[in-house]
Amino acid sequence: MIDRDTPGIEALRARYRWCAAASDATLQRVIGESVLLRVPAGQPVFAEAAQCTHFPLVLDGTIRVRKLSPQGKELLLYRVEPGESCILTSSCLLGARDYTASAVAETDVRVLAMPRALFLELLDGVPAFRIEVFELFAARMTDLMSLVDAVAFQKLDQRLANRLLGHGTVLQTSHLQLAQELGSVREIISRLLGEFAQRGALRLGRGRIEILDAALLRRIAAGEPGELPRRDPPESP
Repeated sequence: MIDRDTPGIEALRARYRWCAAASDATLQRVIGESVLLRVPAGQPVFAEAAQCTHFPLVLDGTIRVRKLSPQGKELLLYRVEPGESCILTSSCLLGARDYTASAVAETDVRVLAMPRALFLELLDGVPAFRIEVFELFAARMTDLMSLVDAVAFQKLDQRLANRLLGHGTVLQTSHLQLAQELGSVREIISRLLGEFAQRGALRLGRGRIEILDAALLRRIAAGEPGELPRRDPPESP
């Protein structure tokens, strides 16, 4: 949906570091030549094999970039939030290629879609923009290599345990969301979470997971040999 309430220069500077080094005239061109879009949560932002024509500047919300299997299984590649850029879009624009994955609005999203010609012009003429795009490109590639390593060399229970760690003692998430992030299906994730609960590592609730034994989860994530001790599942309060 096209949004007529276009952002101002200060709105861009508040979200993107490179805009601090860009002139008012440059930013006014970005605003004037781009299209402001609103994408409701759950709606597609771009589709796999679609032509890549614009570079997204996310103003509000979160975009989930994912790879879908023919059977509909989803593997989360990364998320794009305000102040970040989409490396898939960057690479497709640079190589004049179609999208090789898809993206969906995880929340309501407002995005300024910059045309390819202006994107290439900024890469050439605004060093701060070029540096920021390629810095994030390098960081995302490191994350994607870690994802490839996990998918190729780690068992699903290790990946699930690792996903549960480092987010505090209570996670507000669903079995389906975890399955989508790990490229699995809800039934398998539910079974593994049930096993973790039986071992005393966590307590399951509706839309929430309470971590009870982070050390045990770290052992699972590390793939330590040997059968992990089973315990009676903790009683729900």
